[in-house]
Amino acid sequence: MKKDVFSMLPALWLLPAVGLAAAPVLASEFYLSEAVHGGVGLIQTPTARMQTDGSFRFNYTDNEEYRFWSASLQLFPWMESTIRYTDVRTILYSPVPGFSGNQTYKDKGIDAKFRLLKEDYWWPELSVGFRDFGGTGLFESEFVAASKRFGPFDLHLGMGWGYLGTAGNTRNPFCDVRESFCQRPRGFSGQGGKIDYQRFFKGPASLYGGIEYQTPWQPLRLKLEYEGNDYSRDRAGEMRQDSRWNIGAVYRWKDLDLTANYQRGNTFGFGFSYGLNFHSIRQMKIDPPLRQVPESQHITMDTIDRMQFSAMLQREAGFVVTEITLAEDVITVAGYQLQYNDQLVATERVARVLAAELPRSIAEYRIVEIEGPHPMVETRVNAADFIAAVTHQSLRVDVPSTFTRLDPVASGAYTDNRRASSINYGLETFWLQSFGSPEVFFMYQGGVMASAGYSFTPRLSLQSTAKVTLLENFDKFNFKVDAQESTVPRVRTYVREYVTRSKVTMENLYLGWQANPASNWYMQAYSGYLESMYGGVGGEVLFRPVDSNLAVGFDINWVKQRSFENDFDFRDYSVVTGHANIYWQPDFFDDVLLTFNIGRFLAGDDGVKVDFSRRFQSGIVVGAHAAITNMSSADYGEGSFTKGFYVSIPFDLFSLRSARGKGMIPWVPIARDGGQPLNRPVNLIDITERRSRFGG
Repeated sequence: MKKDVFSMLPALWLLPAVGLAAAPVLASEFYLSEAVHGGVGLIQTPTARMQTDGSFRFNYTDNEEYRFWSASLQLFPWMESTIRYTDVRTILYSPVPGFSGNQTYKDKGIDAKFRLLKEDYWWPELSVGFRDFGGTGLFESEFVAASKRFGPFDLHLGMGWGYLGTAGNTRNPFCDVRESFCQRPRGFSGQGGKIDYQRFFKGPASLYGGIEYQTPWQPLRLKLEYEGNDYSRDRAGEMRQDSRWNIGAVYRWKDLDLTANYQRGNTFGFGFSYGLNFHSIRQMKIDPPLRQVPESQHITMDTIDRMQFSAMLQREAGFVVTEITLAEDVITVAGYQLQYNDQLVATERVARVLAAELPRSIAEYRIVEIEGPHPMVETRVNAADFIAAVTHQSLRVDVPSTFTRLDPVASGAYTDNRRASSINYGLETFWLQSFGSPEVFFMYQGGVMASAGYSFTPRLSLQSTAKVTLLENFDKFNFKVDAQESTVPRVRTYVREYVTRSKVTMENLYLGWQANPASNWYMQAYSGYLESMYGGVGGEVLFRPVDSNLAVGFDINWVKQRSFENDFDFRDYSVVTGHANIYWQPDFFDDVLLTFNIGRFLAGDDGVKVDFSRRFQSGIVVGAHAAITNMSSADYGEGSFTKGFYVSIPFDLFSLRSARGKGMIPWVPIARDGGQPLNRPVNLIDITERRSRFGG
């Protein structure tokens, strides 16, 4: 009987076309809402819809058996990604009270959805997706979904496999291709955490679908769906299903969605979802106004006060001048950009001050930006064209077209005359976090990093950082590994011992040397206590042309494991580790950086670490990484291989004045000893990021 009821849904697809309107309404008239598991959808089921590029939503939903925390990001216009934690309220994390107390079971999940066809007048939106595709697979599913709007109605029809297809209300079409698709393998490969491709689109399949109705009252949206899941294989245990029809409502208040639903004919659920966009998020600024450039200028170089001129550049452009040189009709200003992340904004502000304060006899401005001991980028500005652009004398020239970026060493525009020693110091906050630990779901540690150093020359310095913990609950971190058998050196899994030893620890203390020996080439060497767990000696070389989409480098290190009992002693374990490093910005992906680190990791395992990151217009960078080595899943342990995610957030988003700098929020589902790199105190790719438009 239920199959007969569901067979009406394809017919319902046609009703709005007959009874309401022939043409769909514009997408801008609708807002999209999240499903229970995260990602755009109805209630339990995903749809083909996608949020706008850069949209991010944090979601929480609750019902009798499950709580879901999820975060969904529209990584590209055609790709939605979701990470999720599930609290299974009917099962304990462990039957051993001393291990996890009364904490209920937590499960991690990752989803991805890809748009195959964008909706137009005749065709629906069409997407394919994968739910919970890496890990233990509590909700592992694949689906194909179509969505079409007619008037205030948005219709959805899909086919699901796995969790979404357990009702088996239709024949799996792939069975006609190969008999092996008729049965879905059980369990998971390795130690979990792997993508089990061999299960995709196999086993029972179910049709599902539903309707969303945008009420005349704009904040309210109603949902009706028919599920393809019969809840016969849920981890939460027996879950009675009195109906496969679910109903729900979404109320939107600004960027917050409040949801309520009634599922399975017997269960109430509720939740909320908060959203923002990583492209458009901004902070109001009270920066100095842009310098207005007069159309004509009647001054000479002899009348310019250099100290006052330098002060103007620092105050109005965030540019701290170290050197000014004049050669005929070309002026070169070198210094540090301390305020503006966006390189076009930073260059324009400097050029506006130059244009307003210098005589018109100057034909070219050369702005050399220094980072650390190195001149990074020389920007040459055609003075006449720039002035014409900013004073609107020419409509054919825009400001960026007057800039030409070069390598300062190759151009010969900059000669480093700095010789004096100096003292440096700083203070910044840190935040460490861990989700899904046995003792407590969320662990955290926060405080300040106090750094100080002495530069003997611009290239040779002694640096140190102290870590001061101000708040934490890591004292609940009672899981130790030293009593367990392992064939793998414990290069990272003594983390509890390191992070809970003392409130004040020495993070690093090292002697570092850097050089820029030739155009586009950078190198460094370092020795000392390099990070919280390792000390030793090493070096790095990097080749990075200005604005090139490719950079390559190499690092080699001999390190020894530091003691977790005090700041200065070492343990017996040592290793030679190093990598060939490739950094690539593909032409076919805007604002994407792919990093490949190929070599030997801390546990002596060989392989490659791949890092994918995307930079949004706000400066936020979202990335994911995975390390695949010759260490077996059995040796690695739970998770099968190293992987993780991170979000880099510029400080500029929190400040009323433009500011450089950024903070990192990492998420590593399970940290083990395989695929673990050395955390070098300085990475050349980071300090040279101004040579790439990806970095600013």
